[in-house]
Amino acid sequence: MKILLSEDNQLLRKSLSFFLESKGFIVDQFSNGKEALDAIIQNQYEIILTDINMPGISGMEITQFVRNNLHLKTPIIIFTSSNVEQTELDSFNIGANEFIAKPISPSVLLVRMNRLLNIK
Repeated sequence: MKILLSEDNQLLRKSLSFFLESKGFIVDQFSNGKEALDAIIQNQYEIILTDINMPGISGMEITQFVRNNLHLKTPIIIFTSSNVEQTELDSFNIGANEFIAKPISPSVLLVRMNRLLNIK
């Protein structure tokens, strides 16, 4: 199962990628929102994981583009270090399926991903 991981924090991106690959996922990882969006346009992913604050293009902009321009129903999980309730509400309003505050528990992420992908 192919997923996109867009996270500018290298340590978090590499550790999540390693964890997800150990669970059988194929992970395309990006540290820049523009590169991530280009990959989404060119490839098909089962799920998109993106940080909200990314260089180039934000996770919010990626989500809006996926929903409004590409019209994809691909599940999207947004990560953020912000604990602002409005940010979470805005994420859902633009089409995100899940919102996870940092620090991210890989096990919790996996449960939420599996739920979105209907994996038991």
